Amino acid sequence: MQPALLLERIDAIGASLAASGHALALIALGSIGRDTHRLDAWSDLDFFAIVEPGHKASYLERLDWLEAAHPLAWHFRNTRDGHKALMADGVFCEFAVFEPAELDAIPFAPGRIVWKRDGVDDAIAVPRRPLPDGSLPDETWIVGEALSGLLVGLQRWHRGERLAAMRMVQSHALDRLVELDALRLLQAGAGAEGADPFNRERRVEQRQPGLRDELPRIAAGYEHTPEAALALLQALQRRGAPLNDEVVERIKALAAATIPT
Repeated sequence: MQPALLLERIDAIGASLAASGHALALIALGSIGRDTHRLDAWSDLDFFAIVEPGHKASYLERLDWLEAAHPLAWHFRNTRDGHKALMADGVFCEFAVFEPAELDAIPFAPGRIVWKRDGVDDAIAVPRRPLPDGSLPDETWIVGEALSGLLVGLQRWHRGERLAAMRMVQSHALDRLVELDALRLLQAGAGAEGADPFNRERRVEQRQPGLRDELPRIAAGYEHTPEAALALLQALQRRGAPLNDEVVERIKALAAATIPT
């Protein structure tokens, strides 16, 4: 899926909306919107279709306007406002349909107007509601949650709750490590360029290369939660995080009891 094809496809969707009769604008978001420098062969099409008041339901219930741009292989209604759809040639779309008044309540990153009807204000692509501010908890909370996640996760492992244990250690506790690195970067004045305000793990490999190298051991999979817990504990230690010695020893004991020697 070459970027040029994706750009052509979003333009084609704009043209099909223009011909649909009751559309007002097409706003492209993310890498197909204002961040086209991130567009690559693995991007999908995120967009808002803005329609006249009273016509939202018809645009959600019948996707002929989208199929006019390219045939669909599959789609489903994933929210009250939108669909996810796979086009026949592999282009994946995630979109919502809104009437203009609804935009006041929708947080989104500023988008790119692909098409708009004459008379529609360019400000339609600028959110009225602010994005999540990206603020982070303090380090004490982050580290405390990470340690408790490791401790509880390993206890669940011993109980035989392997899936719950994996998620507690390799998801919840790992999320706190991502936050800790992000907080340290902010404190160092590095800023949050490239961060996704809705999903902190997006592009983490590019933004936090030190963490990227640790991830194969920390996110080790269903059968390796004890090893993953130790790897995450060691990552906290390397960062000089404020750790409680008794909790650390308890985590090590729980992990060691389940790792074959």
